[in-house]
Amino acid sequence: MDKVELMIDGKRIDGRTADQLRPISIVANPIRNAAGSAYIEWGANKIFAAVYGPKEALPKHTSDPEKAVIKCRYTMAPFSSVEEHGKPGMNRRAIEISKVTAEVFENVILLNKFPGSEIDIYIEVMQSDGGTRAAGITCAAVALAASGIPMRDLPYAVSAGKVGDTVILDLNKIEDNYSDADVPVAICPRKKEVSLLQMDGNLTKDEFDTALNMIINSGSYISQLQIDALKKPYEKIEERYL
Repeated sequence: MDKVELMIDGKRIDGRTADQLRPISIVANPIRNAAGSAYIEWGANKIFAAVYGPKEALPKHTSDPEKAVIKCRYTMAPFSSVEEHGKPGMNRRAIEISKVTAEVFENVILLNKFPGSEIDIYIEVMQSDGGTRAAGITCAAVALAASGIPMRDLPYAVSAGKVGDTVILDLNKIEDNYSDADVPVAICPRKKEVSLLQMDGNLTKDEFDTALNMIINSGSYISQLQIDALKKPYEKIEERYL
């Protein structure tokens, strides 16, 4: 396979610097029949998230009498990507991402408030360009907050990686395919706690520290986008009555 030049004169192939995020926009509650929903555009990624519940856990043997259970389903639309993981259905990658996403929210939702119930989280990738698990978690957090389900924090996620000797933030699809490492991380920003950390490839300790610092430093911007998206519908209501 021919080598792809990912850094040219200190800039990435899309013109970004090493620590620069792609453009991000978030809309809260675009789906009317969900308890809460969100839509995110992150670079060329286009992703919906919808939340249903809390409701009776079905089948009954999946319920927990002491707390709610989280059921997450991450899928990619068949037209979202030309690659194999864009095929419809719950393939191995989709099952893995669904599982780790559910674990992120198990750590922040006040599950003991809803014993015997389930909370369903659906993440649908309509267009894919790398970093969909991170964008999906960021989007689903807004959907959960919009639903009114109580949470300890509003998590966000973003990936970092390495191109040659350069650590970079927020990999797009080409960078994801040809980089030396990809590290998706989810953060609970109030205490800067890590709720998801995966790694594909290798980083030295110093490179990992640099990557994690990049992710945490980007958090205030991503968190503010999440908060602004949640506030916007109420600002429109306020304007209507002024």
